[in-house]
Amino acid sequence: MWGRSVTCRLRILKSAPHFFCMTFYRRRLPHWQPEGVPIFLTWRLYGSLPRSPWQGRSKTCPTGLTEGRRFLLMDRELDAACSGPMFLKNPHVAAAVAETLLTAGKEWTLYDLFAWVIMSNHVHVLLQPHKPLRRITHAVKSTSARRANFILGRAALWFWQDESYDHWVRDGREFERIVQYIEWNPVRAGLVERVEQWPWSSAAKAWQVEDLPHINVHEFPLSYGTLPLPPNSR
Repeated sequence: MWGRSVTCRLRILKSAPHFFCMTFYRRRLPHWQPEGVPIFLTWRLYGSLPRSPWQGRSKTCPTGLTEGRRFLLMDRELDAACSGPMFLKNPHVAAAVAETLLTAGKEWTLYDLFAWVIMSNHVHVLLQPHKPLRRITHAVKSTSARRANFILGRAALWFWQDESYDHWVRDGREFERIVQYIEWNPVRAGLVERVEQWPWSSAAKAWQVEDLPHINVHEFPLSYGTLPLPPNSR
């Protein structure tokens, strides 16, 4: 089942009166996408951690912890990193990633985007998918990587870590907690005092979808596989 998607119907709780329609696929990690449910995603730069904390092998991540606790420890490690790639500190690279995130939602209608933040070496996103999750991650990561490498003068080099962390939102209270977790990340990391002071976040008033500059698809070569190109590229 490696790299292939399977759609199934699951009853999450025995007492639940109905089933979820859920898509499952596996890369190095299993990924579940229930139909009609918001997804919390985290992408990090390639080589930003010495080992893969997704599998609980980080030195600061002891075994026996839940996936959620392992994620929190990994996220703190990324925030505190003083070495490794930090390309997202470059404002031009951060802007390219932000524009890709917003354009993928508004122009390409891949998802509804609720909250996002770009840190020096990772990105948090909360979205409602309209397409399979693997197509969304491929479109956003490949496009932003090509743009970032173009800006940095890097040719054919890895930008994002191949694997992503994803968590589907269980209820409205968890949704609000995740929005707060995302937008307060720069404050927790000691970078700003208030969420609206961080320029690369959904909490910053400067980033309005209506004001988003369109990506020039002729300037940056794109490759989506079966993903349809944006309307202005045809």
